[in-house]
Amino acid sequence: MVSIEYVYASLLLYKAGKEINEENLKKVLEAAGVNVDEVRVKSLVAALKNIDIAKVLEQALAAPVVAAPAQAAPATAEQPKKEEEKREEKEESKELSEEALAEGFAALFG
Repeated sequence: MVSIEYVYASLLLYKAGKEINEENLKKVLEAAGVNVDEVRVKSLVAALKNIDIAKVLEQALAAPVVAAPAQAAPATAEQPKKEEEKREEKEESKELSEEALAEGFAALFG
């Protein structure tokens, strides 16, 4: 999963009118004192190539962010179900989609 620092750095590059590429992203992160993870940089740059950031930001600003109340886990939940859910969550978190980025941008500006 891409850390929020990486998303902020890409937004900064976008706002400054600079190309969002690996070199520029690394420079911004290093200037901010972040230990750069090459895999995360490559992953984010690849994901952002197919995304219209202006459109995502516009949608994020237009849509209100509503937080759902946290629900307590039932005391009688079975352990295998929890492990299966954790595996599913990990698999889902690995996928970096336009929807996920839109939600992340919405959280930034909500």
